[in-house]
Amino acid sequence: MGIFGLFNKKKKETLDKGLEKTKESVFSKLTRAVAGKSKVDDEVLDNLEEVLITSDVGVDTTLKIIERIESRVARDKYVSTSELNGILREEIASLLSENNSDDNDSWDLPSDHKPYVILVVGVNGVGKTTTIGKLAYQFKNAGKKVYLGAADTFRAAAVEQISIWGDRVGVPVVKQQMGSDPASVAFDTLQSAKANGADVVLIDTAGRLHNKVGLMNELKKIKEVMKKVLPEAPDEVMLVLDGSTGQNAFEQAKQFSAVTNITSLAITKLDGTAKGGVVIGISDQLKVPVKYIGLGEKMEDLQLFNRKEFVDSLFA
Repeated sequence: MGIFGLFNKKKKETLDKGLEKTKESVFSKLTRAVAGKSKVDDEVLDNLEEVLITSDVGVDTTLKIIERIESRVARDKYVSTSELNGILREEIASLLSENNSDDNDSWDLPSDHKPYVILVVGVNGVGKTTTIGKLAYQFKNAGKKVYLGAADTFRAAAVEQISIWGDRVGVPVVKQQMGSDPASVAFDTLQSAKANGADVVLIDTAGRLHNKVGLMNELKKIKEVMKKVLPEAPDEVMLVLDGSTGQNAFEQAKQFSAVTNITSLAITKLDGTAKGGVVIGISDQLKVPVKYIGLGEKMEDLQLFNRKEFVDSLFA
């Protein structure tokens, strides 16, 4: 087995381990749902609906999955309960594919321009700055030149935290004093990154939602100022969500989508929760691709989201 094969095997093991709590919860519920049944009937489907909803998949997405399985049962006339896992895997992977969650296999960036600019948003406490640090590590490991922008100037701890990550990973951090204009920090970061031939820029932002108008105006200003340096910036607006909060994460996603155009998602802390099903619901309902998932404390525990591997780990 080559190095690439070993890496993929390790990555899959990390994914399996990270989703263990969710998998155990889903499996115990599925076992009860089909107890004493040899074929998938209305009662099994009702029980399956309850399993998915209580696994934080969400009501609307659950109903879509149930409809798909009902169609399979109607078409095939007889579906045994032993086939249910395989069918679930196929239908959920298909649903994620339809909602733009592609299988990501490498940390490559578009080659038509650089730097590639990712504006990172999310409420305090979801692991936003930690995710930025881990992303910086992954991109640097892939041979990319990375710059970080400390545009969360609302909290002194945020600037300090991203500076610590910059030192740990070995990438430059552009920052100003606490209370500085976040747009000014973003402007300086892009100017510096462009002048020094950076490949990717990650910009941290303040994690406040209590004042939506203020947040919207701040993000709008950051985007406008960025365009003065790079007309296409930002290339990506990534929302970081805490997977362990289940449906609360979905509510946060809806609120952020109301104030800015979210183009990708990073879902963190999946290793410490049984609520990993929320990844499926959020991706489906928002029609925004899940790009990264956090499966532990180590820097390499942030993974590119691969829908097939995710679903396999959940239902295999």
